Formats: sequence, C-alpha cells, structure tokens
Amino acid sequence: MIYYPDILDIIFDTLHKHHIKPIIVGGYIRDSLLGKDSKDIDIELYGVASLAHIEEILKGFGKIITVGKSFGVCKLLYNDLDLDFSLPRTETKVSAGHTGFKISTFANLDFKTAAQRRDFTLNAIGFDIENKVFLDPYNGREALRQKVLHFVNKKSFAEDPLRILRAVQFCSRFDFSMSEELFSLCKEMISHNMLQELPKERVYEEIKKLLLQSKKPSVGLLLLKNLGAFSYFKEFLTLDENMWQKTLLAIDFMATQFTNDAQTNIVLMLGLLSLSFEQNAKISFLKRLSDEKKLLPCVLELQECNLQEKMNDATLMRLACKATMKHCILLSLALYPQNAATYLAIQKRAQKLEILYKAPKAVLYGKDLINLGLEPSVKFSQILQNAYDAQINGEFKTNAEAQLWLKRKLFS
Repeated sequence: MIYYPDILDIIFDTLHKHHIKPIIVGGYIRDSLLGKDSKDIDIELYGVASLAHIEEILKGFGKIITVGKSFGVCKLLYNDLDLDFSLPRTETKVSAGHTGFKISTFANLDFKTAAQRRDFTLNAIGFDIENKVFLDPYNGREALRQKVLHFVNKKSFAEDPLRILRAVQFCSRFDFSMSEELFSLCKEMISHNMLQELPKERVYEEIKKLLLQSKKPSVGLLLLKNLGAFSYFKEFLTLDENMWQKTLLAIDFMATQFTNDAQTNIVLMLGLLSLSFEQNAKISFLKRLSDEKKLLPCVLELQECNLQEKMNDATLMRLACKATMKHCILLSLALYPQNAATYLAIQKRAQKLEILYKAPKAVLYGKDLINLGLEPSVKFSQILQNAYDAQINGEFKTNAEAQLWLKRKLFS
C-alpha cells in the first residue's frame, strides 16, 4: 500500500465514473517505497482512447497542458502537485539516438506490456487506485529491497543510450548497485560509442543529477570510470591516481556544502572536477557538457582563486571582484582540508571586509564627478575605474576620502 494526497480522490472518482482506470506509476511509487516525498505524480490511464477525452474530463480541475500528443501525455498543476496523465504506450526503435522511437498508444494495453518500455524494474511498478494493490510484473519492489538496479527488458534498454547515464545517476543518488547483467550491458553499449549519439543537453542533465542529488557523487564517478565511460569524458584519463582520488574526496565534501542556488552548486562541482585538467581540456570538457554562455567563464574564474595565508586585504578584494569569495573558500576547503584553519581565517577577514558574497562596493559615483564640475562624458567610466582600483589598493575607504583623492588627481 502507498499513500497519496487525499485531494486526488475527487479526480480519481471522476475518472472512474467515465470508466477510466487510473494507475500511479514511475517515480512517485519508487520514491514512496524509498520513504521520499514527491509532488510529481505520474498517472497512467487505461480504458481511454485519446488525450482529447482526458482533457475534456479533467478541464474542471485546472488548466491542462498537452506536452506530447504523439506520445500521449498531458499535465495538470493541481494545488501544489504536478500531475502527468499519460496513455499506455509501446515504443519501437526506428533510428539512432535517444529520441529515435515510434510511439504507439493503446486504450486497453495490459499493464505488463505497457511497463516493458520502462528503463528499470524499480520504475516499472504501478499502484491500482481502484483495487489498492501494487502491479509489479518485473519484481521492482524486490529490487528496491535489495538496492539493485536492473533493466526491465535488455533489448529495449540497449536501444536508448541515455539509460546508461540514468543508471549511473540512479545508483549514485540512491546508493544502489547495478546487477551484473545491467553493468555488462552498459559497458558494452559504451564500447560501441553509444554515448556519442546523445545531445549534450541530455548528457548534462544526467550529470547534474549525479553531482547535485547524490550524497556521495564519487559513487557515480567511479561507476562511470569502471564502465569505460571515460572514453567519452576523456579528460579524466589525464589524471594520475593520486589526483583522481583527491578529486573524489573533494567532490564528496562539496556535496555537503551546497548553497541554495543550483547554478552555483554546479559551478562549484564542475570547478572541482576539471580543476586539474590542462586549460584546453577544461574548455573541451565544459563545452562537451553545455553551451550555457555563463558556465565556462564562471568555472574558469572560480578556478583562478588561489588563496594564500599571507594575502593582504587588497589582494582579497581583487579576488572578490573576479569570483565569490565564499565559493573560493569552499573550493579550497574541498581540495586542501589540511589547510582549513587558513581558509576559515580568510573567511573571517572577508566577512569583516564585507566581500564574502559580493565584490567590494564602490564609494565614488558618477554624481560625485558631476558635483566636482565635470561634464558627463565617455571618460567617466575610466575615471571611476581608476578610482575603484585605488579604493581596492587601500588609498581611501569612504566617499569623502574618495572625493579628496579625486580632487588631488584632477587639480594637482
């Protein structure tokens, strides 16, 4: 038995009145059995021939968004729940890559046949709302109990290279092991260069889940290595064993230090992962993952931080102009925990200087230049930049001191 929000009963009752059988499937079942909360609920509807009919029945509960008429899925945001309603379907491989499938939906497909398209047995469990029973034709609950990841169907699994990375991040996130058959199959798929068939965006999404949702991301990284996936992420082959082990420890530490911002966290993780690569390798690695314009410069700027015990305030403030000091400190703590006292002392100084999370605030403004009788011009930006540099170097701290400094520069 699983529990779902009571507010869904009115939807399920409505579906039953139209002779439609709702079955909760996929991640919600898995997460419930693992004791994890989720607001995303996938519901497969049996006994209905079209999405249009579903939309008509459900429109009274909110706005229905159809996201895939070709594969029969519509979404409903109901209270704070994200509901996905889908039709039972089969998938037939017709071309290379992750999306090369022909989708066929069926009103009266049996659950076991419909579940054959699922990747892992733990994702092929259903819960029959009407009869309050599990539908588990591939023994997914036993796999959950044993913490073993296994494919539903070897042939269909081997047709989708994205499932390799899904398997890796699942094992890393949930502390599962792969079955021997699944491990061998993934290794074989990688040896046939199937990861190269994937668009980088899909690769990046799975790597982000591995890095950001695992208590110990090193589990997933080790699995990638053991599967031979460094033929795709070839930059890792340049690391010696000592640096590889150091990177794994650093990654696991960083997973305990995350901020509330996912983008910051992925920059920290990728900064650690690629720190020991040669510059060209860093760039190729990051560009293979993503075309996000800000990602590459953010990671490279973070990696330029080299915190030293005897840094003066001016040096710290210059660093704060390039990257967030708190993130530089976290990166350093992850890599060199033996120097923790030094980095924590730097953190206290950065707090006192008010630069831990932001660059130093300029104390001289354009209006000050105008008050001194200067006409606005393109020279303003250079004057203000020179003043900011002088402020960083400790030549003044307040606006009054900055104006005196400027008068000396302009009128001496």
